[in-house]
Amino acid sequence: MATKLDNRIRVYRAEHRLSQADLARIIGVSRKTISTIEVGRFVPSTIIALKIARHFGVAVEDIFQLPETGA
Repeated sequence: MATKLDNRIRVYRAEHRLSQADLARIIGVSRKTISTIEVGRFVPSTIIALKIARHFGVAVEDIFQLPETGA
């Protein structure tokens, strides 16, 4: 079973007027990494998730959530 992870990176980037390239440079990854995380094709490592949350000054759970399973 593939794991999906919902995220609000795009929302936080827009609020802070950052492009994908800006955020990628700040946390030390490629723009493509940010893009694939945003669209849900890639689940970030714990370190990347923590770096993103730290940059925006929020908890990881404010940005990343497991989708509702209905169970």
